[in-house]
Amino acid sequence: MNSTKLLFITGVSSGFGQALAKEALKAGHRVVGTVRTEQAKQAFDTLAPGQSFGHILDVTNVAAIDSLAATIEQEIGAVDVLVNNAGYGHEGVMEESPLSEAHHQFEVNVFGAIAVIKAFLPYFRARRAGRILNITSMGGFITMPGISYYCGSKFALQGISETLSKELKPFNIFVTAVQPGSFRTDWAGRSMVRSARTISDYDASFNPIRETREKRSGHQPGDPAKAARAMLQLINSPEPPVSLLLGSDAVQLVREKLQQMQHDIDHWETLSRSTDG
Repeated sequence: MNSTKLLFITGVSSGFGQALAKEALKAGHRVVGTVRTEQAKQAFDTLAPGQSFGHILDVTNVAAIDSLAATIEQEIGAVDVLVNNAGYGHEGVMEESPLSEAHHQFEVNVFGAIAVIKAFLPYFRARRAGRILNITSMGGFITMPGISYYCGSKFALQGISETLSKELKPFNIFVTAVQPGSFRTDWAGRSMVRSARTISDYDASFNPIRETREKRSGHQPGDPAKAARAMLQLINSPEPPVSLLLGSDAVQLVREKLQQMQHDIDHWETLSRSTDG
């Protein structure tokens, strides 16, 4: 791929999407970014005139995605890198959280990403080139109380990403699931949807978790700009990884889970093997 690339990034108004767009523009790339309002579109257009192109898109409006991809390819140019960043976090004890919230969490975090990928894949495949970054989470491998819908959606996108990387490698299309830990974004702040507390049995176990998560918002160890620069290194790598953890907490927590998994596999191996015919 050329040293100067065209990136398509969903959700550039805040968080990792905004940080990546800004760092990509600084590096001389062109960026098409999706936003939710006309005001945000105008702001993105003026960020780097001739390099930044805003488009209004709700990723749950699947019917609009194919036509947007066609417009970008025809009017702006061949997209080199697709970044599925749009998403949000839902917090709530599962028993207290309406099923409708689970549906919406998956509509945005999973089905929206799938629709965007499917819209651009024919172009990537025809060119036998392309990079796809799916922003999952360390919560796509580890779990924490109170974010079951979120973790479920990120586990799903993680699995889709890993499978897709195998399907697309013969076409010189590389897929990487980026798994951030705790970063100073709006994820745990204004962007998070929180279900109301209704069952007192969970007060002792969950209230401190919710309070701690709210207090830590804005004080997490991860720097979004540094995460963006790491992602730019990915798109320049001739052999990018299928998954990349970002943040020291993600590395530590994933290692701890792998150790626990290894322990459980060893401890229960006899029972596991006993089911063969």
